[in-house]
Amino acid sequence: MGKVLRRIKHIVGNFCRFFYVAYLRGGGVIIGSDCMISLGAKIDLRRGKVMIGNHCVLTHGCVILSHDHASARLGKQSEGQTTIGNHVFIGVNAVVLPGITIGDHAIVGAGAVITKNIPPNAIAVGNPAKITNNHTDYDGDGASMLKRNTEEVP
Repeated sequence: MGKVLRRIKHIVGNFCRFFYVAYLRGGGVIIGSDCMISLGAKIDLRRGKVMIGNHCVLTHGCVILSHDHASARLGKQSEGQTTIGNHVFIGVNAVVLPGITIGDHAIVGAGAVITKNIPPNAIAVGNPAKITNNHTDYDGDGASMLKRNTEEVP
């Protein structure tokens, strides 16, 4: 019985995600193919523009902004285009501020606040986010990458 309920929950979740992505696209967000956007992710639809590349994962609680209302109250223009490249992973509760570009194959850690552009293949963590590493030498074998990284630690 548990497997059946889990399968039903999975199907209903995918169904709801399909309509959420359709809602975002209808609101002007450009979303590439094969993206997984959590129902708990918040994407700014009010002003500015948000572009999300192909094969991206936006996890629960992450926030993608395209404008800053506080700056508008001070008379400054803060609308911009927030761009997320292809094959990007954005962790739980991360915040991407307006006008930011995240390069292809980047990883944003959980709880990170992205205040500056992130180059391709970078790993960014923290508040404000700092680039801690890149994964250009990743060969698709997670075990060998883990072994390489643990060998470098003193």
